Amino acid sequence: MAMAGLYRRRLPSPPAIDFASSEGKQLFVEAIQNGTMEGFYRLISYFQTQSEPAYCGLASLSMVLNALAIDPGRKWKGPWRWFDESMLDCCEPLEKVKATGISFGKLVCLGLCAGAKVEAYRTNQSDIDDFRKHVIQCSISDDCHIISSYHRGIFKQTGTGHFSPIGGYHAGTDMALILDVARFKYPPHWVPLKLLWEAMDSIDETTGQHRGFMLISRPHTEPGLLYTLSCKHESWAGISKYLVDDVPVLLKSEDVKDINKLLYVVFSSLPSNFEELIKWVAEVRRHEDGGASLSQEEKGRLAVKEEVLKQVQETGLFKHVAEFLSSANSCCRSMPILSPEDDLPRIAAHICCQGAEILAGKFSSSGGYCCRETCVRCLKTTDEKSVTLVSGTVVDGGSEQGVDVLVPSAQMKPSCCGCGPSRRIGMHPAGNDVLTALLLALPPETWSGIKDGKLLQEMNTLVSTQSLPMLLQEEVLHLRRQLHLLKRCQENKVDEDLGAPLA
Repeated sequence: MAMAGLYRRRLPSPPAIDFASSEGKQLFVEAIQNGTMEGFYRLISYFQTQSEPAYCGLASLSMVLNALAIDPGRKWKGPWRWFDESMLDCCEPLEKVKATGISFGKLVCLGLCAGAKVEAYRTNQSDIDDFRKHVIQCSISDDCHIISSYHRGIFKQTGTGHFSPIGGYHAGTDMALILDVARFKYPPHWVPLKLLWEAMDSIDETTGQHRGFMLISRPHTEPGLLYTLSCKHESWAGISKYLVDDVPVLLKSEDVKDINKLLYVVFSSLPSNFEELIKWVAEVRRHEDGGASLSQEEKGRLAVKEEVLKQVQETGLFKHVAEFLSSANSCCRSMPILSPEDDLPRIAAHICCQGAEILAGKFSSSGGYCCRETCVRCLKTTDEKSVTLVSGTVVDGGSEQGVDVLVPSAQMKPSCCGCGPSRRIGMHPAGNDVLTALLLALPPETWSGIKDGKLLQEMNTLVSTQSLPMLLQEEVLHLRRQLHLLKRCQENKVDEDLGAPLA
């Protein structure tokens, strides 16, 4: 009986040398002796095969992220947090990647969204000597890894564009080890670095741009504690453009004389789907995880988040934002996300749906989740501090699940409540503090168009990150980096500042 399909390909050699061949083994041993295989051990520990023919970029990235021990912050399956190709969908829908693959720039965007530090280099803005320097740099340590984007044709291999990590370097022969994630097709193999450069120095016909390579390492800063921005929902492009591009133009065109008028100009034109941009970073547990007791890790994270929230609400800018939004003349009172009087059941339902997304590894999904019932309770930890537990039954199609979400409470006297909709607690996962943090996160040049000198000086003082406590300063800088990333993703310029990580 005839069997359809292909079982592997014969590796064209030369120019490549099979890693498992006698010559390949000798190169490996010599490279180990010369200290240029240090990055190999982490990578080989997490070496994977791409699960779809067009998933080479996703497989390469998830392999590198796991090798760097970057915590995805959300569950993969069961209780495990782990990067998998299926979780790398914040910059490009998986169905589109499955059909056509992913571009160099979008893969850079994915790495940044996943929490890594990424330095991207296209070959027309670099050279082979710099490439060799970076290959050696990542081969003698295990804290950075390189993903190469190249054309297989240079190596006489079948196929066209491809992504794979570089696993090591042999100085004597000037050869690099490619850990090919298409393991069903070709094994890991050594190739002359000069030929690898030529394979990268080709044009991607889909984008019309040169291929290249990216250095991926752990970030120096931790991810956001309270808030994160989403580039999954379709609204993010317009909202990020408004915040970064349109607000400065509005301030230049308006005769703004005081803070109240300035806030009116900024908030009155906010896109109606603004709340889809920002997500509350919540601690999520399932009902079946058992009880309401908190682990030491959960207690520690919640304590830090409480402190950040307190610091947001102690800023001078927060006081102005709160006064403006509570004003009877504020035109923004019709926007639910902006009102300090958000309806608690609606907030609780929103948080539970977000929690279900996190548990399922589906951020900003297109609307399948609906929260049928919610309950908000105040719990006491062992040190007598109060934390807020939002519980709900979330329905997704024909299935339902119980979700518990732990959130920090606002720094006001808490009034613990039961499940009734009429009782409130000091919890604002999307309110005055959100807008305060986002205003602080806007690029400093946003306010340069203010014509009134006194107001300009006052606003610069209010939004200065230098005067903020360290925790809040890190949170604001995290949001600022995310805004910058969203704008560059929107313009397809995520890798325009080649050779430099996001600032």
